[in-house]
Amino acid sequence: MIETEYKYSDITSKIIGAAMKVHSALGNGFQEVIYQRALAIEMQDSNIEFQREFVMPVFYKKIEVGTRRVDFLVEEVIGVELKALTHLEDVHLAQAINYLEAYDLEVGLLINFGAKSLEYKRIVNKKFKQGPNH
Repeated sequence: MIETEYKYSDITSKIIGAAMKVHSALGNGFQEVIYQRALAIEMQDSNIEFQREFVMPVFYKKIEVGTRRVDFLVEEVIGVELKALTHLEDVHLAQAINYLEAYDLEVGLLINFGAKSLEYKRIVNKKFKQGPNH
């Protein structure tokens, strides 16, 4: 699934496995919130620590300019963004990368339940700083 040399690959593999179970059971065609609720149940059953719709501050030049809710913050280190689209486009990947940068999270997953087969992309924040208020 995911190569083990990647940081947090053990956690991201568990998240993707949980998402696959949800997609296998529900298929595609539902609204994003349905998949979000189902994934929360599956991750809880899999003993994956997470916070759903976690409010994160967004900073610009060390000044908080607003907040954004990440679909899931897993183990306090991985941001997970969900989509329910027929196919992912570059803009969705760019958006997920922007969120990681804004939240200063190093690793994220973009998961799309809307396609016939589950789509997921592992994202790495190349601007990761590891510290508050950037």
